[in-house]
Amino acid sequence: MAAEVLTALQPQPSGRYADGTLGGAGHAARLLAASSPTGWLSGCDRDGVAVEIAKKRLAEKFAGRFDLRRGNFAELAEWIAEKSCDGVLLDLGVSSPQLDTAERGFSFQLDGPLDMRMDDRQPLTAADLVNGESAEALAKIFWEYGDERDSRRFAKAIVHDRALRKFLTTRQLADLIERLAPRHGKKAHPATKVFQALRIAVNDEIGSLKRGLAAAVKILKPGGRLAVITFHSLEDRVVKEFGRERARDYTFTGEVDVPELRTPCVPELKWVSRKAILPGETELRENPRARSAQLRVLEKI
Repeated sequence: MAAEVLTALQPQPSGRYADGTLGGAGHAARLLAASSPTGWLSGCDRDGVAVEIAKKRLAEKFAGRFDLRRGNFAELAEWIAEKSCDGVLLDLGVSSPQLDTAERGFSFQLDGPLDMRMDDRQPLTAADLVNGESAEALAKIFWEYGDERDSRRFAKAIVHDRALRKFLTTRQLADLIERLAPRHGKKAHPATKVFQALRIAVNDEIGSLKRGLAAAVKILKPGGRLAVITFHSLEDRVVKEFGRERARDYTFTGEVDVPELRTPCVPELKWVSRKAILPGETELRENPRARSAQLRVLEKI
């Protein structure tokens, strides 16, 4: 959604921008090009391979105009000055190179180790969860992070089978799920939600997103914009709730919003568009994986 991101962030010469999910540096390159000749980009990614690829790609045309680091976007405010950025981009989820590399263990389409770590420096892997968590804990992960209706049945089967042989590869797990829930002509693989849920749990993606949104607001200037691309409903709900909370002109205590108990406050953000921005037809033709993408944009007041 490169065109939509540029429209949302409106990069200008001498502007300062942050990309918290560098990936292949596609968005980063476009932001630097649009903010030429002196725009600056700070970027990070949890994937060390992605950071090195991004450095090489951006150095070809934009040397001296960027600072790239390996790390979680939840830590943006730890190394980027407060109120210094004109725009922040978070393009969530797993990248195509990660999905297409069997050794990373993200995809059930390719047989590889049951890994799923975005940052291979962390110890926890998907295999650790699958082989170590209780049936109750696994069912909770599958339900909360994957919205998997068969979460309990799948979890119980995993615990039963791992007593005979540990789950070490993506194919092992995918085959078990497919045996339990045959496709019967369905296009989507029955293990899709389980793999998504494990990936989110392994990488603490929801916790990182909540911290990252707060960090993005800290480093944005007044008038600066935050653009977030989500790929599933759980991420999108977190972004919407964050936006609603920070755009309100009141606060309340507890879980229920009682109008009589509201306390006035100054809102931090405003929605640029109330509705999510969806990829266009051209984008979908060139990148079918973008079919579930949604872009939401907020502006700091």
